[in-house]
Amino acid sequence: VQLQASGGGLVQDGGSLRLSCATSWRTSSNYAMGWFRQAPGKEREFVAAFRRGGYTYYSDSVKGRFTITRDNDKNTVYLQMNSLEPEDTAVYYCAAGNPILSSIRLARAYTYWGQGTLVTVSS
Repeated sequence: VQLQASGGGLVQDGGSLRLSCATSWRTSSNYAMGWFRQAPGKEREFVAAFRRGGYTYYSDSVKGRFTITRDNDKNTVYLQMNSLEPEDTAVYYCAAGNPILSSIRLARAYTYWGQGTLVTVSS
């Protein structure tokens, strides 16, 4: 399983970005897919996840601003990020795995990880 995250960059407060996670064949349909982020000096934290059956999960800090989707034809998972805030600045990682429902927000429950893409939100 290979994951390749992209789409990060510098954006102003209130702006938008869309991150992409290109996966190897059928990864996004066979696994739960998650986005996590890690800011300097902080632990990696859950952002959003997509589980088979179309179920989505979000952290409270991004709910209503971020949307996770997938395109099975392109084997790609997206994270649309709107109304970005300086607190969203971090390296964003996509992950794949088979977490049980109670662990879907836990980084340790995911087996495969992409390399990360940096998002910087300026105030």
